[in-house]
Amino acid sequence: MIEVYAFATPNSIKVLVALEELGLAYDLKAVNVRKGGQREEAFLSLNPNGKVPVLIDDNLVLTESAAILVYLAEKTGRFLPTRGATRARVFEQLFFHASALSPAFGNAGFFKRSSPEPQPIAEARFTAEAERILGLLDNKLSTQAFVAGDEFTIADIAHFGWLWRRQFPGLTLDSHHNLSRWYEVVMARPAIQRAIARVESLLPTA
Repeated sequence: MIEVYAFATPNSIKVLVALEELGLAYDLKAVNVRKGGQREEAFLSLNPNGKVPVLIDDNLVLTESAAILVYLAEKTGRFLPTRGATRARVFEQLFFHASALSPAFGNAGFFKRSSPEPQPIAEARFTAEAERILGLLDNKLSTQAFVAGDEFTIADIAHFGWLWRRQFPGLTLDSHHNLSRWYEVVMARPAIQRAIARVESLLPTA
């Protein structure tokens, strides 16, 4: 059975959404990143980079959420076109997520909430960049149903992670009507609801 090491993070939820959407059984193992679980020797033996999620499937140990999404999509033949422009559009969004959306959201949240000392210039820079990215996605979704075209793909799953946790960088979708529509459509999917319930079950109760 597939094993997933994860916590209630934007990157972890992506993998659980994909597994739930694909109907694949998996064993979920908590790594409490708030208490340094990602730095423990046993976890570092799986991912020396010390980050969740990690997926294990037979002898394959795979890190990086986007790589895991591609692997699961190709394993099942779903949510990733097999060739041509439609496939390229999915990868375009995956790379955009990794190079732009995720760093901007993560850094905006860090400088707003976690920086040891106030860094107003850095906070303003990354918040402005995150807002710009929201505008780009909103504009793209004005002419298509999903982020890579007219079909739900792993690109939507990738973006969903940080938009689900947009409160961390202090962002809203209030002025982005197309993006809000997309988010409501994605949130209504039963697999999304199951994934959220499972990942939130990893949070300590005390």
